[in-house]
Amino acid sequence: MTQQNFDVTSVARKWRVDAKQTASPSELVNDLFSSDVLTLEQLKTRLSKPAYKSLQATAERGETLDASIADTVALAMKTWAMEKGATHYTHWFQPLTGSTAEKHDSFLNPSGEGVAIMSFSGKELIQAEPDASSFPSGGLRATFEARGYTAWDPSSPAFIIRHANGATLCIPSVFASWTGEALDLKTPLLRSIEALNKAVTPAMKLFGASEGTRVTSTLGAEQEYFLITEEYFYRRPDLVMTGRTLFGAKPPRGQELEDHYFGAIPDRVLSFMTDAEMQLYALGIPVKTRHNEVAPGQFEIAPIFENSNIAADHQQLIMQILRTTARKYGLVCLLHEKPFAGVNGSGKHCNWSMGTDAGENLLDPGDTPSENMQFLFFCSAVLKAVDDHQDLLRACVASASNDHRLGANEAPPAIISVFLGSELTDIFERVVSGKRGAGKAAGLMGLGSRVLPEIPVHAGDRNRTSPFAFTGNKFEFRAVGSSQSISFPITVMNAIVADAVSQLTAELEKKLKAKDATLDSAVAAVVSETYKKYERIVFNGDGYSDAWHQEAEVKRKLLNLRTTLDAISTLDSKKNVELFGKLGILNERELVARQEIMYDIYFKTINIEGETTEYMAQTQILPAALGYLAELGEIEVKSKAADGITKEVVGLSDQLYTALQALRKQNEALGGDEVHEKAHHMRDHVLPAMAKVRDAADGLEKVVSAKHWTLPTYRQMLFVK
Repeated sequence: MTQQNFDVTSVARKWRVDAKQTASPSELVNDLFSSDVLTLEQLKTRLSKPAYKSLQATAERGETLDASIADTVALAMKTWAMEKGATHYTHWFQPLTGSTAEKHDSFLNPSGEGVAIMSFSGKELIQAEPDASSFPSGGLRATFEARGYTAWDPSSPAFIIRHANGATLCIPSVFASWTGEALDLKTPLLRSIEALNKAVTPAMKLFGASEGTRVTSTLGAEQEYFLITEEYFYRRPDLVMTGRTLFGAKPPRGQELEDHYFGAIPDRVLSFMTDAEMQLYALGIPVKTRHNEVAPGQFEIAPIFENSNIAADHQQLIMQILRTTARKYGLVCLLHEKPFAGVNGSGKHCNWSMGTDAGENLLDPGDTPSENMQFLFFCSAVLKAVDDHQDLLRACVASASNDHRLGANEAPPAIISVFLGSELTDIFERVVSGKRGAGKAAGLMGLGSRVLPEIPVHAGDRNRTSPFAFTGNKFEFRAVGSSQSISFPITVMNAIVADAVSQLTAELEKKLKAKDATLDSAVAAVVSETYKKYERIVFNGDGYSDAWHQEAEVKRKLLNLRTTLDAISTLDSKKNVELFGKLGILNERELVARQEIMYDIYFKTINIEGETTEYMAQTQILPAALGYLAELGEIEVKSKAADGITKEVVGLSDQLYTALQALRKQNEALGGDEVHEKAHHMRDHVLPAMAKVRDAADGLEKVVSAKHWTLPTYRQMLFVK
C-alpha cells in the first residue's frame, strides 16, 4: 500500500518528558533568577573596590573602559564560571545574519610535563579573532580579507549556557572588521543609545533635571511563535528548509471560532513553557507573560521592560531557548513570521520608551497628561521622528518573511502611522487651539452586578492595526517580525527620536530667549507647532480599510512601501546617510553594507523557497496525484463519482505540471548577475510562479485520497498537540 500519512493518534501520544533535562518548577524563582548571570552585584564581592567602581562606571554610566582592570575581571569571571561548571568560554555576538554566533575556547592551557592549568587573561577577555570573511559583510570584507575582531561589551553581563554535558561562559561582545567597521547589530545599537543620551539630556536640563542625569531607551519585546509536533515538522521539507509551509490547503477550521486566544494552555505546551521560563529566569530574563495566541498552535511569551541593549541580548536568548527546549517535548518552535497561510502570523511587538538613570519614564503621561509638558514635548518628538523617517521604520522590519505577514490578521499595514488614542489626541488638539485643559476623562466602569468592583477605564482604546501605537507609557512598534533581531529596529528608533529631540530642543531654547517667555509657554508653543506640522502621521482608525490606504497615500502623502525591496531601497538615501552619520551610529559604508546584505538575504530566502517548491511539487505532490489517478483507473465498475474525481484530479495535475515548468524556468533564470537584479527577479517572477504551483497543489490536496497524500496537513499540524 502507498505510504499513508501515519497514525495521528500515535504522533499525539509519542512525546515524553526526560525528567533529568527538565527544570523543576518547584525551584524558588527568587533563588533561581540570574543564578547563571555574572551580575555587578556578584562581581562586587570578587573585585577590588577600585576595579569594581571602574567597571560599574562603564557598565552603568557608559564611561570609557579602563583596560588595566581586564586581568582582574577576567580572573573573577573565570573563577565564577568554573564554579558554575563551565570548561569553555565564548565571545557571544550578533553578526549581520540576524542570529548569534559563538566560537568556544577552553580554559585549559598545557604548562609542560603533562600538566595543564585553567587560565583566562584580560587580553583573552577583551578581544578574540573570528573569521570576518565568513559572515555577511555587504562588501566591507572580501573573501580573502579574513581578519575580524570580537570585543567585550561590559554593558551586558556575562552568562552561562548549559548543555547536557557541561556549561559554557558566554561573554557578550561586538564584532568589527580589521578596518574598524561594525560587522554586527550590537555596535550600532550601543552607538544609538549614546546618541539618544546626548540628544535628550540637554532637553532634560531645561526641564530641571539634575546634573549628570543619564538617559537610555528601554524595551520589552513580546515574542509570538508556533509549536508543531516534531514528526510533522520533519515530514515537511518546506518547514525544514524555509521555516514556513509552501503548500497547505485551508482546513475546515482555522481561527474562526476565536477559541484559542487566551484559552487553556495544553499540558504538553505548559510543561514546555515552564521549562523554558526556568532557564530564562536563570539567565536573568524577566519573562512575565505566557498565553495562547490567536491562531491554533500559536503562543506568546513576553518579558518586562529592560534597558534596550540588555533587552536585545535577552531577546536572542529567548528565541534560542524556545527552539532548544521545544525539542525536549517532541515539539518544534516555529519563529517564521507566516508559517501557515490563512491564519495569524507572528510578530515581535517592541514596546519602546525612554528613561533616566533615576527611574523616570519620559513617556509616562502621569495622572494629568494635559499638565505634563515634559511628556508632551517628548511625545511630540516621537511624532516628528516617525513622520520624518517613515522609510527607516519600514525598512528596519523589511524581510521576505515579514512581507507575508504585514497588512492582515492583526499585523499592521506597510503604511507607517501613529496611534495616540482619543485622550492624547484631544490633549494635543487642545494645546494647538490654546484651550489646554484636561480633555477626556477616564473614570470607572460598572459591570452590572453589585458583587463586581467598578474598574478604572482608560480614556482611550487600543488599536491592533497600528504599526506604532501609544499604549499608556510607551510606544508599541508592532511591525517587527517574530524571527528577526530587535537590535536594528531599536537602533532606528533611538536614532530618529534622538534627531527629533535635538531639533525640538533647539527650537525650545530659541523660544526661551524671547521676552517674557516661560518654560511652560515655550514648551506649549513647540508642542503646538510640532503637532500641527506632523498630525498627518496620527491615525486612530482601522489600518486595514481601503479608505485609509487611499487617504494615507493620496491625501496625507504617507509612504506605502509595500514590499521589502521597496523599503530597503530607501536605506542609502541622502537623508538616511546624513542621519546615521551625524549621530555617529553608522557611516555610509556601514549603512550601504547593511542594505546589500538585506538584498542578498531576500534573494537567497526566496531562491531557497522557489527551489524547495519545485522539489516538493515534482517529487511528492505530482506523484501523489498520479498514484491516485492510477488507483482510480483500476476501478472496474465505472461510476459518475469516479469519472468526476478523475477529471478533477487530471485537470489539477495538468495545471500543476504547467505551473511547475514555469517555476523551473524562473528558478534557473535567477534574473541577472547583480544581487539587486536577482532580488527583483525573485519578487517579480519567482514568487508569482510559486503561487501558481501552490494554487494547483492545494487544490489537489482537497481531492487526492489521504492514503496517497504523504504531507502532514494544516489540520494535523495546527491541531494535534
